[in-house]
Amino acid sequence: MTNIANLTPPTLSDFETLARSAWEGLPEAYRTMCGHVELFVADFADAEMLEAVGLEEPFELSGLYMGVDLTQQSTLDPTPEASRVFLFRRPILDEWAERETVTLGELVGHVLVHEIGHHFGLSDEDMHRIEDSEG
Repeated sequence: MTNIANLTPPTLSDFETLARSAWEGLPEAYRTMCGHVELFVADFADAEMLEAVGLEEPFELSGLYMGVDLTQQSTLDPTPEASRVFLFRRPILDEWAERETVTLGELVGHVLVHEIGHHFGLSDEDMHRIEDSEG
């Protein structure tokens, strides 16, 4: 097993590459159903994002979906801005450092799929139930 304490953490650019790879690794039908979702990578959520989800500590938020989920969208009332998924590098790296059974790419993919789940109108509780039933 690799000792991650001796590794140089991936840059934002490296992290974006992991995120794009995770996106491309999703089944094509799933990506098509997502429509246009913009993907962003940052070190941390900003204060406005944290406030929107009721958090104060930026290490508590590894990803965020911003937009109107598909269950609320209407062709008669188009969304004023694109749906966006944010992945936050530092919290994800911290979570990865605590785990021993997943690669960083797998964890990035997991967070991405979780945030896309919000695009489809799934709650955190819905996704946890789905994950638990798969195990």
